[in-house]
Amino acid sequence: MNRKNTIPIIDSCSIDLNNKTTIHIDDLKEYIIKHQDMVFPHKHNFFHFVLFTKGSGEHIIDFNHYNIEPYQIYFMVPGQVHTWNFTGDEEGYVVNFSIDYFQSFLLRTDYLERFSFLQGKIEQLIFVIAEQFRKQSIHILEQISTAKAAGQPEDYIRTLLLQFILFISISTEKDHQEHSTPYNHKIFNSFQQLVEQQFKSTKLPSVYADQLFITPNHLNAICKSYIGQSAGEIIRNRIVLEAKRLLVNRNLNINEIADELQFNDNSYFTKFFKKSAGLTPEEFRKQL
Repeated sequence: MNRKNTIPIIDSCSIDLNNKTTIHIDDLKEYIIKHQDMVFPHKHNFFHFVLFTKGSGEHIIDFNHYNIEPYQIYFMVPGQVHTWNFTGDEEGYVVNFSIDYFQSFLLRTDYLERFSFLQGKIEQLIFVIAEQFRKQSIHILEQISTAKAAGQPEDYIRTLLLQFILFISISTEKDHQEHSTPYNHKIFNSFQQLVEQQFKSTKLPSVYADQLFITPNHLNAICKSYIGQSAGEIIRNRIVLEAKRLLVNRNLNINEIADELQFNDNSYFTKFFKKSAGLTPEEFRKQL
């Protein structure tokens, strides 16, 4: 099966269409006008986040619908599928930056992995900024925009963006971190990374537990303490999500998708998908 055909509709445009830079910040209203022809399910090959200061309508990330509200922020990682249905009154900021934007700047190349909202987990990528943090959030984004427009050194802009990410982390993750142990947090993050790498070939929680040197029961307990789902549910949800992403591409038939996800036969894949999604793959595709 041709690998390039396994990818759904993609937005393959550069971060900045004019300057080919590795970071782009824009006024949300202007960005929507520039990209009004992109209102269809698509992917990015870069990190993307939007902060709404006002607006209505909805945006759709990995087939989940979210109503817009003031000071809502969402983060997307490369590979997620999204589109939007705005009503035209949106205001705010949009920032895109490349996957390797910090790699030459930080000694730890995996530094961004510490931020849960940059890991593409649907339960963590969207939230509303608390009122006491809103003014400072806007201030940092304005600094990035001003520095970018003035042609300031790239490392200075990187520092401002990292400041924003750290500020958002402090304002949103403090309570969760206070109720978790460093060990459990590391295990949970490691499990999520393993699932992301192996979900096509490895579908049993016990195999992941062996790799993490813990028991399946312990793994389940950690997963439930974080997001209320068992390890098996997390694995199944990731497989179904990938199936939905592939179903966006109508050039792929169901047999090819089942093969890509390493199911032994089409019928088992169809039963698996329907049990989790409530629809057969064909019904889901028609719904799209």
